[in-house]
Amino acid sequence: MKLNSTQVEQTLSQVNAHVLPDNHPTMTQLTSVFGDHTFFVDERGLNVLEPADIETGAESGEFVNLADWSDPSLTSLIPHEPESTGTIVVFRDVMH
Repeated sequence: MKLNSTQVEQTLSQVNAHVLPDNHPTMTQLTSVFGDHTFFVDERGLNVLEPADIETGAESGEFVNLADWSDPSLTSLIPHEPESTGTIVVFRDVMH
């Protein structure tokens, strides 16, 4: 999922991760390998949100891990088949 700024903010309030900005040097490579997503990194590695297949009463996404850190200094990633993390992010409607 490619998230808007409100969805990114809501995601970051529910998970302990950092979002990679669209101008990050690796964004072109990540998009070519994994598709057009908003990418997050955490202590495990590289993650994206995919639409959740559960009824939450609101739009939601499931945190999916795409690559694990390969070194203790968290500088290199090893991609693997997408793995569910079991973390669900629920997006709340924002009133203007």
